[in-house]
Amino acid sequence: MSIVYQIYYKLVALVNNPEFLRGFFDNRFYLILLVVILMRMKYNTYRSMWLSALVNIPGTMLHEMMHYLVGLFLNAAPCNFTLFPKKNEDGDYVMGSVSFRNVTFYNAVPSAMAPFLLLPIGFYINRYLLPVMQPTFFNYILYVLLQTIIIENAIPSNADFRVAGMYFRGVVLYGVLFVALLLML
Repeated sequence: MSIVYQIYYKLVALVNNPEFLRGFFDNRFYLILLVVILMRMKYNTYRSMWLSALVNIPGTMLHEMMHYLVGLFLNAAPCNFTLFPKKNEDGDYVMGSVSFRNVTFYNAVPSAMAPFLLLPIGFYINRYLLPVMQPTFFNYILYVLLQTIIIENAIPSNADFRVAGMYFRGVVLYGVLFVALLLML
């Protein structure tokens, strides 16, 4: 058993060596490789609904929480919040959902597009938390995993886009506001 410990400690020493860490952190190839490996591992869980749900729960919770909070803030009256997967009529699985009682032209678009609010959170983590993290291999893996979860779940689903598009006046209203904001920048 002592050989296993020796291998473990040598591996830990290697990956936490400052030269190795600098070379690993500064090379974007390794970052992209790590993200692809994480995504591949995630997609391999899709063979089992429950294993997939377990892997997707952190991101699904963030995604649905954004819908819920924006809907609550804009008086869309959230009435159902679920993180448990269910099969829809197409045979696909829906990992989570939020239902609203009072969807109108002024709250449909922001409530449906609410997951985009995760992007500033990911940016904040990158800009302000990453520089103060201890530069270890484990922390870097944790950072990449967290950012992958946040960014992947910041993208609204097809159903979210359909809900937002159902309210033409809302799309026009928020489209004009968005263009005005861009012109002000």
